[in-house]
Amino acid sequence: MSTERITHLVGGTPWTGVSERTSKVYNPATGEVTGELDLASAATVDEVVKVAHDASKAWGRTSLTKRAQVLFAFRQLLNERKEDIAARITAEHGKVLSDALGEVTRGLEVVEFACGIPHLMKGGFSENVSTNVDVYSIRQPLGTVAVISPFNFPAMVPLWFVPIAVACGNSVVIKPSEKDPSAVNAVAALWKEAGLPDGVMNVVHGDKEAVDRLLEHPDIKAVSFVGSTPIARYVYEKGTSNGKRVQALGGAKNHMVVLPDADLDLAADAAVNAGFGSAGERCMAISALIAVEPVADDLVGKIRERMATLKTGDGTRGCDMGPLVTGPHRDKVVGYVEAGVEAGAELTVDGREGPFDGGDDGFWLGPTLFDKVTPDMSIYTDEIFGPVLSVVRVSSYDAALDLVNSNPYGNGTAIFTNDGGAARRYQTEVEVGMVGVNVPIPVPMAYYSFGGWKNSLFGDTHAHGTEGVHFFTRGKVVTQRWLDPSHGGINLGFPHNT
Repeated sequence: MSTERITHLVGGTPWTGVSERTSKVYNPATGEVTGELDLASAATVDEVVKVAHDASKAWGRTSLTKRAQVLFAFRQLLNERKEDIAARITAEHGKVLSDALGEVTRGLEVVEFACGIPHLMKGGFSENVSTNVDVYSIRQPLGTVAVISPFNFPAMVPLWFVPIAVACGNSVVIKPSEKDPSAVNAVAALWKEAGLPDGVMNVVHGDKEAVDRLLEHPDIKAVSFVGSTPIARYVYEKGTSNGKRVQALGGAKNHMVVLPDADLDLAADAAVNAGFGSAGERCMAISALIAVEPVADDLVGKIRERMATLKTGDGTRGCDMGPLVTGPHRDKVVGYVEAGVEAGAELTVDGREGPFDGGDDGFWLGPTLFDKVTPDMSIYTDEIFGPVLSVVRVSSYDAALDLVNSNPYGNGTAIFTNDGGAARRYQTEVEVGMVGVNVPIPVPMAYYSFGGWKNSLFGDTHAHGTEGVHFFTRGKVVTQRWLDPSHGGINLGFPHNT
């Protein structure tokens, strides 16, 4: 079959240059090559950034009313075309269509939040702080910002950042994952259709060369990143060393604690949903289930029953779970399964066995369940980023809390219990940025901010919500004195200075 050329979008139009380097884009359900992606050189990045930088000046001076109008138009277009965006995600990422559609819908929530930019950009005002002196605060755009987004949510993660950055008056250069780049291009085209001026939203595709140039370029004022912890640390350190504001969201090892009084049917449903949705390729996936005895046997049995009903296959065929994103990533996750067996964990459900409803060359691994995992095993310590759920058995709440708090990651966690006191204690004592109580994936609504603690976040600002607005703007305080009209020449006014 013929392959599609996928290239950068500069000033709202496809790049017309010739790329010295390209990479292949695959359909994970068949293993077929579907696209040839242009990889940007440093010079190409410079070309894109110049266009964005030039556009940022006029856009930053555009009224809040006009910016909001563009956001509302974009929101309508994205809602109308969300099925097309979801299909592109499934074709290149592999997640099932319903999951892909849900991803776009969650991104829409951030767009709707950004539509309120006139309210979100309001400053403060203090009158007469000294005689005839007023003080007020304003927030202004940074200029040109960069977004570096991961493969696992090719539409939602960009939508965490771009709508707010644009609404705040910035221009944007986004570098999506080279594994599934088409969704970002399609969304960028909607910005143009919504009336966003050319150059405000730009897409540059690439690998480390493009990333490094964005982190070094003097006209890039801020960088938003989501990815693995080692790369997040690298982006943060390199970006800040070049004088940039950086929010770098890293990896996770999310724990779900199940107390003895929990509703085990609810907990089992949640464990399956949070462990195997999107094939476990999400930073909020539950990969470690901490069962506080004596519930482990019953809980594992209920999880196994539910796993037996899951169908793994092509995301367009009504399956529950799709393939992994690439062959090398599938092989890496299979390596963890093998390591878990060698370490002595009990492989309760082996996802390597199939069957799989898809192409023979697809990147398959079904839902996998380990029991009696210990904290020294790699399947517990490492972020696997695949459909592998590990059950660790502990004797008490305190032992469960110690496990969670001793972990180097602090992204998301959940506790399942019917004891309000225990839940309240957990949400207070746990050292994690996002907490769910009987909610397995505690991703906040757009008007709250998303982000973790410890090695799950580098920088001090989370994504979207009020923190997102603050990240993409700078505060300025103005102190002013105006002379009373009586100080100037002719004055027909009635008031007298007293």
